[in-house]
Amino acid sequence: MAKNEDQFKKVISHAKEYGYVFQSSEIYDGLSAVYDYAQNGVELKNNIREYWWKAMVQMHDNIVGIDAAIFMHPTTWKASGHVDAFNDPLIDNKDSKKRYRADVLVEDYVGKLDAKIEKEVAKAAKRFGDAFDKEQFVNTNPRVVGYKEKGEAILKRLGQSLEKEDLADVKALIEELEIACPESGSRNWTDVKQFNLMFGTKLGASADSAMDLYLRPETAQGIFVNFLNVQKTGRMKIPFGIAQTGKAFRNEIVARQFIFRMREFEQMEMQYFIKPGTQKEWYETWKETRLKWHLSLGMGEDNYRFHDHEKLAHYADAAADIEFRFPFGFKELEGIHSRTDFDLSQHEEYSGKKLRYFDPETNESYVPYVLETSIGLDRMFLAVFSKSLKEETLEDGSERTVLALPAVLAPTKAAVLPLIKRDGLPEVAKKLVEELKWDFNVAYDEKDAVGRRYRRQDAAGTPFCITVDHQTLEDETVTIRHRDTMEQQRVKISEVREIIKKEVDMRTWLMKMK
Repeated sequence: MAKNEDQFKKVISHAKEYGYVFQSSEIYDGLSAVYDYAQNGVELKNNIREYWWKAMVQMHDNIVGIDAAIFMHPTTWKASGHVDAFNDPLIDNKDSKKRYRADVLVEDYVGKLDAKIEKEVAKAAKRFGDAFDKEQFVNTNPRVVGYKEKGEAILKRLGQSLEKEDLADVKALIEELEIACPESGSRNWTDVKQFNLMFGTKLGASADSAMDLYLRPETAQGIFVNFLNVQKTGRMKIPFGIAQTGKAFRNEIVARQFIFRMREFEQMEMQYFIKPGTQKEWYETWKETRLKWHLSLGMGEDNYRFHDHEKLAHYADAAADIEFRFPFGFKELEGIHSRTDFDLSQHEEYSGKKLRYFDPETNESYVPYVLETSIGLDRMFLAVFSKSLKEETLEDGSERTVLALPAVLAPTKAAVLPLIKRDGLPEVAKKLVEELKWDFNVAYDEKDAVGRRYRRQDAAGTPFCITVDHQTLEDETVTIRHRDTMEQQRVKISEVREIIKKEVDMRTWLMKMK
């Protein structure tokens, strides 16, 4: 566990040092759980968003996008259930005066059981070598089976207690498991209470006439209230989807773990409108489709798993998370939810407007069901960044830090380096930069020895370094160096563009989903 905590500290430090993420308002000592994306971070974030948008919208002829406003009519949130039911169960430690999400304390306890299982699996794999059957071991080893059964029982009880709003039992569970305050080690807890997460604000020129509004806590409702507008203007036939990326705001009292849980964050959501009765089929289809998208980035199948919800939201008849192995354990990265007809029916009731679909083939009118996929862009950023950061010992005994980002997502695709700052080499290098920047984000670097520049670009996540030397002046060839393998090859300047494109083109990466 200490090793993982140390790795996470390195992730946070590296993100600042190499221009990915800064603490917001740092010169004023910062603002808790609010972060700014720096010069490299904004590029990585944009690339993740584009990779999602292409896969979700561009590659589906029955899915379109919108960009709804952050401010919405306040009745929207009454209809959606957020005014009455958008709460987190919070618990305070009387000794440390620290506040925690009660459900997260329990989930972290189960996470420690998962870590024990992984430790047992790793020991067995080392012991049995090639003959090791992981699935058989996990299902038959008494110790592992015991950990699994205990974790499942705890999560089931937690889900049932939250569903019944039995907060006394949530506290009882925390006490029975002897969960201590992570900061003080104290087990002196208050009762569990619910806390509404929405930020309130005002709309209007004067205090007397101002309307009470909320900053949206999710982007989905902007899609639902525009369902009929999009369907009619786009002449969409069911099944069809509406996608959106955008900011959402939640007053997270227990915001933590860097950009994993923030008060201002960005979502990438798609609501898929379907015929009632087909939701089970579409639920499985989108679970499979979304996992393929994640796996296309090559971050390792073992780092993902599905977690079915024990406690379903008031609108859902099925729900699962795609969880990712962050440095602090498996946590939710994306949710797939079968939302039934709750949302459109609620907005029908509260607005008095019909939100129905007329099926010309069956000559019937109905309120569509909805299948949702929702991923946090910031969490995806953290997943990619944390999994890519590595420290390697090379053959000569030296060490390097490398940010091995999927090349398709890397902020800068190539750095062009003149070997020295004279003899006409900088001029040739800058000319190459001018040619490449029409297609790629390219950097120019002439400071320090070339080896040191390689290391700097490795740590920044740049997939290629292109070195211009004296031979370049003779035969118009350059050395291209690959970040991950450190392999160097001599190529013609005219070939550089295609070599880079082959490795970073979104089409190449998205084709892995086929």
